[in-house]
Amino acid sequence: MLERMMHGIGTVAVTAALLMGLGCASAPRGERVYVRDRPPVERVEVIGVAPGAGYAWVAGRWRWDQRQYVWVPGRWVAPERGYRAWQPGHWVQDRAGWYWVEGRWR
Repeated sequence: MLERMMHGIGTVAVTAALLMGLGCASAPRGERVYVRDRPPVERVEVIGVAPGAGYAWVAGRWRWDQRQYVWVPGRWVAPERGYRAWQPGHWVQDRAGWYWVEGRWR
């Protein structure tokens, strides 16, 4: 009986740790995550040939990982149906700090 109870407590602890980790990974869509430090200057990237007609280059960007900025390299993406142009994401500053605005198709 004690063994079964200990197994149950271990399962609850692992599940709680996983849920807490997922909650810290990123904010739900539409919520702003503020960063006090200004993002670094964007890196210069070498842009290769598009893999096909209509593809858009999504430039690399600095992402905040809860402790520091990390570079996310750029990539080619296929356009979403009904859209033609990619509007790049960008960092914005207001009184609370810096936050990222995701890019989108238009």
